[in-house]
Amino acid sequence: MPQSVTNWAGNVVFGAGRVARPVTVEQVRQVVAESAEVRVLGSGHSFNRIADSPDTLLRLDGLPATVEIDSGRAAARVAAGVRYGTLARLLHAEGLALPNLASLPHISVAGSCATGTHGSGDRNGTLATAVSEIELVTADGDLVTLGRDADPAAFPGAVVGLGALGAVVALTLDLVPAFEVRQHVYEGMPEEVLDDHLDEVFASAYSVSLFTGWREPEFGQVWVKERLAGADAGPPPERFFGAVPAGGPRHPVPGMPAVNCTAQQGRPGPWFERLPHFRPDFTPSSGQELQSEFMVPRGQGAAALRALREIRDLIAPVLQISEIRTVAADDLWLSPCHGRETLCVHFTWIEDAARVLPVVGAVEERLAAFDARPHWGKVFTMPAERVRAGYERLPDFAGLARRYDPAGKFANAFVRRHVLDG
Repeated sequence: MPQSVTNWAGNVVFGAGRVARPVTVEQVRQVVAESAEVRVLGSGHSFNRIADSPDTLLRLDGLPATVEIDSGRAAARVAAGVRYGTLARLLHAEGLALPNLASLPHISVAGSCATGTHGSGDRNGTLATAVSEIELVTADGDLVTLGRDADPAAFPGAVVGLGALGAVVALTLDLVPAFEVRQHVYEGMPEEVLDDHLDEVFASAYSVSLFTGWREPEFGQVWVKERLAGADAGPPPERFFGAVPAGGPRHPVPGMPAVNCTAQQGRPGPWFERLPHFRPDFTPSSGQELQSEFMVPRGQGAAALRALREIRDLIAPVLQISEIRTVAADDLWLSPCHGRETLCVHFTWIEDAARVLPVVGAVEERLAAFDARPHWGKVFTMPAERVRAGYERLPDFAGLARRYDPAGKFANAFVRRHVLDG
């Protein structure tokens, strides 16, 4: 009998002929070898059909949550199902850190890297850029290891792989020394500031996030995360490009309790307790929502935002909050930040697909002139040929998929339509 699993918000049901939850890598190999088709589900922070499987939906959160830290190499081998909130605490206890984290610490390492998930910061790449090695079970049940140095021709195509090459069971991540961060929230930055000062705004701190409901011509909140180099970083600016300090802790989504969020108001703390917006022991974001995100070249970011202002009356009624961030360019073939410094426009919509989807389409049309790439795990409606047109290494990726999965065992309808059938 077909089974189903939902995403974390409970509003997307992933189809599956059966759900397998092996507890050893050997069992993973057996399940994969015996299955006609396989898709792997991470922590379920997806809002489209990327995880559907007509045969086997493979969950890896039953594997031992192994984290092997090599302080000498400044690296850690991490089992696929480990979540960033758990990993970060273990790394920090050893005096080590990841360069960046996403806004949610609840997400799994393997799933986040496979879809190009990211945090914020001009010089911070996607989470996948920390990966130096992956271990995956391929279609015949073989265990294959690919490394940045050992396999330079294939590795950039395998890290953000959308699960199309095999089941990633472990990754090795590059680490940096642990560091402190302080976080300030400002309110009321006029949106026209970005017309002339976009680069200055986002270069002003280690991580900067702008939040807007597209109802007023301003960013209601500006979250500024400053990496601390010494004991005394000095006082923060009294104004931030026209914005004023918030009068207390804030949640990005209006009406949500700030207790769910990481500490603000300049209180220094370890990297893993400040870089995410949300605390791991609380429900991330609002819970009842749909999400979209589109990435445009940073040099065209101001023009892209002006284009969206023109349809604010369409966006605002179905929106909870929108977040604007920047991410560094990378060389990973299917990364939404491949080959270009990037501005990311994220939308947390209301939980009403019938009302939201036409607005998503309108957003996509406004951003078409800027070669927008959608987040692989979010809601988007743009034609598959437009998605494919954004990735010049797509033919190389298709060749890589044929090499490791010649029969297309890991390619569901979503992957074939948006990646492999071009």
